[in-house]
Amino acid sequence: MSSHPIKIAPSILSADFSRLGDEVRAIDQAGCDWVHVDVMDGHFVPNISIGPLIVEAIRPVTGKLLDVHLMIAPADPYLEAFAKAGADIITIHAEAGPHLDRSLQAIKALGKKAGVALNPATPVSTIQHVIDKLDLILIMSVNPGFGGQAFIPEAIAKVEQARALIGGRTIEIEVDGGVDPSNAGALAKAGATALVAGSAVYKGNDAATYAPRIKAIRDAAMAR
Repeated sequence: MSSHPIKIAPSILSADFSRLGDEVRAIDQAGCDWVHVDVMDGHFVPNISIGPLIVEAIRPVTGKLLDVHLMIAPADPYLEAFAKAGADIITIHAEAGPHLDRSLQAIKALGKKAGVALNPATPVSTIQHVIDKLDLILIMSVNPGFGGQAFIPEAIAKVEQARALIGGRTIEIEVDGGVDPSNAGALAKAGATALVAGSAVYKGNDAATYAPRIKAIRDAAMAR
């Protein structure tokens, strides 16, 4: 899905929303691989962020893959809207509904790549029976709902477990929450292939800082 062995996916949750189009263009030009879009409903997680209209608005702004993370429950009624808005990967939470297999089938039927996110307390074994329907496993390294939280180290072990479960399949392992150059190397060594970075890229919202920050995370990951 990208030319880089480690994909860096800045989260627009930390962008300056008063100039979101410019902020998306800035991370694109700064060398990001994916654009991570955090969707929160104030129900599944204790915050409300954005919906399909914002995804539709930023789709023309970048040619990079739109990595849409649905922290919403139920997710199924909104899958088609996010697909039509331009999402490339749609990731749903294993905890957000009773019929994970059905939800993944629905994403695939919409022609999109399907991901499953796991909260910090959710074991990797939860997804062993849907592994062949996945394009991406998202390991949450913070409790979802807010940016700027501290990294939970147990996520590294969960990445290793996900790597073992995947075996020879072509499935991305993404990590989201508190990722920065201090932990990128350990995550990559454990098997992560995509790293979400919110405040680690966007803090201060100065576009001149984005390229060196993206490079620093990538370099730390590649130095494993």
